[in-house]
Amino acid sequence: MNTNRITSGTERVLIENMLDRNREALVATARGLTEAEARQRLVASLTTPISLIKHAAAAERIWFQRFWAGLDEAECDGYSNRDEGTFAVADDESLSDVIAEFERASQRSRAIAARFALDDTKDNPREGTVSMRWTLLAMIEEFARHAGHGDILREQIGHPAGR
Repeated sequence: MNTNRITSGTERVLIENMLDRNREALVATARGLTEAEARQRLVASLTTPISLIKHAAAAERIWFQRFWAGLDEAECDGYSNRDEGTFAVADDESLSDVIAEFERASQRSRAIAARFALDDTKDNPREGTVSMRWTLLAMIEEFARHAGHGDILREQIGHPAGR
């Protein structure tokens, strides 16, 4: 993991560090897998190591590009519809492509989040009024959960944990 663990500092620094560490943990669950291993379906859902990262990239776009920045779909750096296909990976997308997509979306999310205070709020039709703090914490929760899923899938594929 490249991001050093920060254990003291401002709330913002701690939250952003934890989010970045969870982003890296999620990617680590797929690094080193072959293309076939990354796409191997071991559960009934579309959940595979590569699809977890694809989904995470969509979550970054949905919450930061679409919701917080208010960008139109055409202005986003990839497909970002919350309800359709966030786990779907095209046949021509490689694992490295999907990781790069997630890393680009994460970088853009960092830049967008930096424009808002933790207490800034917006109304969301599903969640109600949400703050930037809540959004960052929700992403920590989302990516930590999916990194755990990725660790289990990686073990089932026959690779030790990727961290």
